[in-house]
Amino acid sequence: MARNQLAVLDALDVAKTQWYHFTAIVVAGMGFFTDAYDLFSISLVTKLLGRIYYFNPNSAKPGTLPPNVAAAVNGVALCGTLAGQLFFGWLGDKMGRKRVYGLTLVLMVVCSIASGLSLGHQPKAVMATLCFFRFWLGFGIGGDYPLSATIMSEYANKRTRGAFIAAVFAMQGFGILAGGIVALIVSSAFDHAYPAPPYSANKAGSTVPEADYIWRIIVMFGAIPAALTYYWRMKMPETARYTALVAKNAKQAATDMSKVLNVDLEAETDKVERIAQESSSNFGLFSREFARRHGLHLVGTTTTWFLLDIAYYSSNLFQKDIFSKVGWLPKAETMNAIHEVFRIARAQTLIALCGTVPGYWFTVAFIDHIGRFAIQLMGFFFMTVFMFALAIPYHHWTLKPNHTGFVIMYSFTFFFANFGPNATTFVVPAEIFPARLRSTCHGISAACGKAGAIVGAFGFLYAAQGKKLADRDAGYPPGIGVKNSLIMLGVINFFGILFTLLVPESKGKSLEELTGENEDEPGQTRQSLEMSAATTVPE
Repeated sequence: MARNQLAVLDALDVAKTQWYHFTAIVVAGMGFFTDAYDLFSISLVTKLLGRIYYFNPNSAKPGTLPPNVAAAVNGVALCGTLAGQLFFGWLGDKMGRKRVYGLTLVLMVVCSIASGLSLGHQPKAVMATLCFFRFWLGFGIGGDYPLSATIMSEYANKRTRGAFIAAVFAMQGFGILAGGIVALIVSSAFDHAYPAPPYSANKAGSTVPEADYIWRIIVMFGAIPAALTYYWRMKMPETARYTALVAKNAKQAATDMSKVLNVDLEAETDKVERIAQESSSNFGLFSREFARRHGLHLVGTTTTWFLLDIAYYSSNLFQKDIFSKVGWLPKAETMNAIHEVFRIARAQTLIALCGTVPGYWFTVAFIDHIGRFAIQLMGFFFMTVFMFALAIPYHHWTLKPNHTGFVIMYSFTFFFANFGPNATTFVVPAEIFPARLRSTCHGISAACGKAGAIVGAFGFLYAAQGKKLADRDAGYPPGIGVKNSLIMLGVINFFGILFTLLVPESKGKSLEELTGENEDEPGQTRQSLEMSAATTVPE
């Protein structure tokens, strides 16, 4: 138990749910809305990019992105996100959460706009500039992960902390949903204004020149919600836990939280100085003490996030390919370019509406009642079950009468990902590590997750290709097919169950109680601590 707990941190732990909690959720959450929109909206337009820039008049099928280009367009933002999580996670512990919080948002706004203004008309020029700006867009998105989670964790009370952090992350669901809705609106408007025949009737005419505006509008739209929250993000004060425990400024922490909580709090300068001198408040990330206290915890948070994101991102980014394989989307040659965007967006929106968004909010509702550990274990278990249920009788699902059943089962995998490890892997690293290392450790955990996402994005692209030439996209080598890919994802989810056993339960405890900060030194009694405090000679 943290016996030297500061009054300002106690006040935060026991504070009733107030307006500032909801303000923090919205301000931090709009960053995640933008994150999800930007990361997943690209999957809505990759087939359109192939039709526009890689059109082959001699092909019976519409143009598709070459394997290396498709991998780059889908994966480059994830590479940027991984780098941003590590860099901004570290920077958030060195400079403070607030000081770098606005920088990530500016980067996201600028690069969202720039992604839609790709230079040149040649395929190589357009794809190169798109990938360049999407890397830096990902870099900004990466910073939002550790900073938003840490800020919300350090602002929240201990009774509802899990729900507040999960609510920030749940805005991802609305971001994915918004991407689908924006694509539906834009493609419908263009389809109505510029009607075109299907590819099978007129190869060149099926992609009107104006279609080039569609993907640009969709990717640029993500800048709007991020820009709207910049002012409020800059108005948020630094968290009291960073100010007091890391920056050692008791007076500023008390002043900031007095305004936030509308109560009078005294600056406990002597107590902050005493905490700073204790060894339990001074060990570093690469120390033996950290390995002893938190080593297994970090292994647990990194491995579970890594395994989850292999399954989650491969399923999410390549929904369109899976839907095409089982026949839920019509064959590409039977549609024009704009109508194909509409059909892909409709499918993704239905999945988001039925599985993704409800799953997030089930986590928000139950995380502080049944706990993080139980939700994560349950989520991995059902993801394993539904992946195997899709994969083993795969031929059954490809038959036309069973397409609806496939979509329902597929939606359940997303539901239990989000009412499960996709939310809890974000929440727990923001709670179980010390304040001075919290943002860094969350960044490391999230970066391992994005490493899994990169494996999923690049690996699934190749693995899901069929062994027969007719079952493969142009330019791809033979893969193991969708059925075996889904079996592999089921096995990965099973390993997620095992590594969850390394992650501690954090429900209902203060952050300092979880991390061991401010606790008594080994061998010291409370009386001896009080005596040492009483005999301290002032400078």
